[in-house]
Amino acid sequence: MTRDQYYELGRLGHFDGKRVELIHGEVVEAGPISWPHSLCVSLVSDAFRLAFAGSFFVDIHQPFPVPRAALASEPEPDVAVIPGEPRDYTDHPTVAALLVEVSDATLFYDTTTKAELYATANVPEYWVLDLEHRQLIVFRDPQPLPFPPDLAATAYRTRLTFLPTDRVSPLAAPNASILVNDLLP
Repeated sequence: MTRDQYYELGRLGHFDGKRVELIHGEVVEAGPISWPHSLCVSLVSDAFRLAFAGSFFVDIHQPFPVPRAALASEPEPDVAVIPGEPRDYTDHPTVAALLVEVSDATLFYDTTTKAELYATANVPEYWVLDLEHRQLIVFRDPQPLPFPPDLAATAYRTRLTFLPTDRVSPLAAPNASILVNDLLP
């Protein structure tokens, strides 16, 4: 399915009452959002508004089209740090300094499928807050994999894990030092 077809189905009411994303040309239904998940999104967005004040804005649960994906994909990251101001864009942004997924039941999906999509979009940094294990997984340095062109894929070369007592500085805000525990519910 293309992005235009996806939006047309939405306009016709096919997704009414459902939370969905377009992933690799398929409509994927998202599960319910638990309170710990919601709280974590609020904590992250509050921390990011402070860390990225000035040159970026923080978006929550908004579509993020992946322009270089082989099949149409428009995931909805929990939190996005976008360059500039919202009015700088005439459509959903396709660039981000940092994307975050909060994982309370989707860790494998978030660290595989979503990581590959965000690397393909050349997002320099992607964070997964793993609520079950109370840790932050940070992906950095998206690079094309050495596959033949018909099997093109992109992945993050660096994967770091931070515990609640650790501090992390986003690449686009190197002077900010965020305590992981401050992001966890």
